[in-house]
Formats: sequence, structure tokens, C-alpha cells
Amino acid sequence: MGIDLSVQTLGGAEMDELTVAAYDSRPESFAETWHTQSAPTELHDLVRRFFHPGRPTADIGCGAGRDTAWLTGNGYPAIGYDPSIGLLTEAGRRHPGIDFRCDSLPDLNSIADASLANVLCETVIMHLQPRDIASSVGRLVNILCPGGILYLSWRVADSCRRDDHGRLYSAVDEQQVLGALGSAVVRFSDQQISGSSGASIHTVIAERVA
Repeated sequence: MGIDLSVQTLGGAEMDELTVAAYDSRPESFAETWHTQSAPTELHDLVRRFFHPGRPTADIGCGAGRDTAWLTGNGYPAIGYDPSIGLLTEAGRRHPGIDFRCDSLPDLNSIADASLANVLCETVIMHLQPRDIASSVGRLVNILCPGGILYLSWRVADSCRRDDHGRLYSAVDEQQVLGALGSAVVRFSDQQISGSSGASIHTVIAERVA
């Protein structure tokens, strides 16, 4: 348990640099915002419906660790991964005893193929450059074991933009995402307003078949 801040990108592609820099510039503020939002009950309901209890779980793009801590506390032993060292430090401060590590889509070099039963990637892929989204989705499927479940969501947008903090919000093409899932079977797909953030979110649940 603890925080591993060693960078695991190993020379590969990384999350959008300006987005990571924005999070590193004020991690305490972002963490406070996320931890004081209403609980993401729609996420919790879907996790309980589809994830495998007691099996290895990853929270990809864990931020300040709110969802990682919830997963672990509710029977889904999780490791949180994020490229922002500032957010990981804040995660460790807020959630001692939870395992947090530095790694990034699209490569996720520190995670072995077929090693996880559950993968949560909540509102992360829109922070990627559009060219990296398909390969990132494919990598998320690859780290699942047969029968493993991927929870993947993104903010719905018509165009790419940066917010006032410099964070990238790419327009994610639903059909591109579905195609990048390969042979994984879609078990759930829906768009709704998040009760936590108030943003329009598209969520896909997919199972890696044997």
C-alpha cells in the first residue's frame, strides 16, 4: 500500500501535458471540489451491477482517489492510477492505506495484460488527444482478464476545447469507442446527466470475452 510516484510511461505516449500541468498546479483545489460533490450514485449502481466483487480492480485516471477509496471500501480491491503527481499526493493524503501509482493512458506500461477483473475509467478519455483515444480504449480492454468488465465514460461534447485551467476536453466519437472495444461485448450504453458533476456523460460497460 502507499503511493508510487515513479513515472511509468517509459518513453511512450502520455496524457495531454497541459491537462496534467493544470491538475499539478492546484491539486488541493481540484480534490476539494471532487470530494464535496454529491456522491456519483449512478456510477455506484452500475459498479454493483456489473463488477466482480473481491477481484483485482483498477481506477484509471483516479485523480484524488475518491472513487478508488469507494471501490476498495465496497468490496472491489482497487489500485488508483493517474499521471498527475500532485493529484496522487493529494489522494494519498486523503486516503491513507489505498494503493496509488503513477501511470497514464494510452500506454499504461505498469499494468500487465489480462491482469484485472474490473477496470474503472471515469471521465478520463476526453482529456486525451483525439488521435490517442482509440488506442487507449483498446489498451483498457487488453488489461482485462477474460470475463473482465470495463466501465468507461466521457463527457459529451461537440468540439474539442480547453477550459479556463487549460484542461483539454476532446469530442469523443461514440462509434470510434465502440469500434476500439474490438471483440469485447457491450453490456450497457447510455447517456445521462451526472448527479455528481451535472455534466452530460456517456457510459459504456463492456465485457472482455474469452
